[in-house]
Amino acid sequence: MNKTTQSALRLVSTQGMSRDTWLQVRKQGIGGSDAAAAVGLNPYMSPLELWMIKTGRDEYLPKIDPNDESSPTYWGTILEPIVAQHYTRRTGRKVRKVRAVLQHPDPDKSWMLANLDYSVVSDEVQILECKTAGEFGAKLWRHGVPEYVQCQVQHQLAVTGKAAADVCVLLCGQEIKVHRIERDDQLIQHLIELERRFWECVIKDTAPPADGTESASIALKALYPKDQGQTLDLRDDKAMTDVFDELISLRTDLASKEKREAQLKQHIQQRMGDASRAFFANGEVSWKRSQDSRSLNVPALLKDQPQLLDQYPLVQSGQRRFLVRL
Repeated sequence: MNKTTQSALRLVSTQGMSRDTWLQVRKQGIGGSDAAAAVGLNPYMSPLELWMIKTGRDEYLPKIDPNDESSPTYWGTILEPIVAQHYTRRTGRKVRKVRAVLQHPDPDKSWMLANLDYSVVSDEVQILECKTAGEFGAKLWRHGVPEYVQCQVQHQLAVTGKAAADVCVLLCGQEIKVHRIERDDQLIQHLIELERRFWECVIKDTAPPADGTESASIALKALYPKDQGQTLDLRDDKAMTDVFDELISLRTDLASKEKREAQLKQHIQQRMGDASRAFFANGEVSWKRSQDSRSLNVPALLKDQPQLLDQYPLVQSGQRRFLVRL
């Protein structure tokens, strides 16, 4: 097993550090939890959104409230020490909390940071990463450690020079699984190259391209919340004209497929009639009536009592709409 001899540098102690200060420290480089997003493999965050955070453009991005009990982040923080305790119970290995932001010892890679959950007192494995996954997130763990978590761990191994890490995950609040991840120097080298490209975007203040994800859409809305009334003439820009033409072609194709999808759906519904469920050789469909619901008829209320609109106004900020015309 390959193992580097250099140890990570302690950039700053996190003992007693406020969350705001910790977030500012993280902007000094790419941390383990940033690694997958930086290389485009994080299902929850795009490179563009991460770039906005690293360059201080995150003022209008949705913020995670650390005290929001409906947030997976909240429960991940609350349950982390419990997951670590059960890791020790399951494996017999003692763990220690790492209260520092670590930095790669190579000056050429000083932008590589790591904030470890725990170190492991063992010759076989040196790092413990604790995770929690709810009903939706657990699906990503069906075939082992998700790719975005593997990126995080390999990044940590790169920064620390360690040989192996364990990932202990609590699935749906009732099942603990432990996965071993060995250091992969070839993968780490490739990861470093991709991360370096992203960090150059940060240093040069050049946004990475949007990748079509919901995260990128949110980032663009936050980056350009208002239009200024200018008009761009891109008729001589071949690259952008090709993009526009492909967009039109795809929308036409999608419209055709959506119509066909509706026809197929209706054909099945017509065959089912008043049946609730139908089985096929490769699956099943259900067609059931939902329960009746009650809600406030706002238009009727305002018609009877129009003064309520002035007494209880709710102003919603306008948003930019992307419309295509031929």
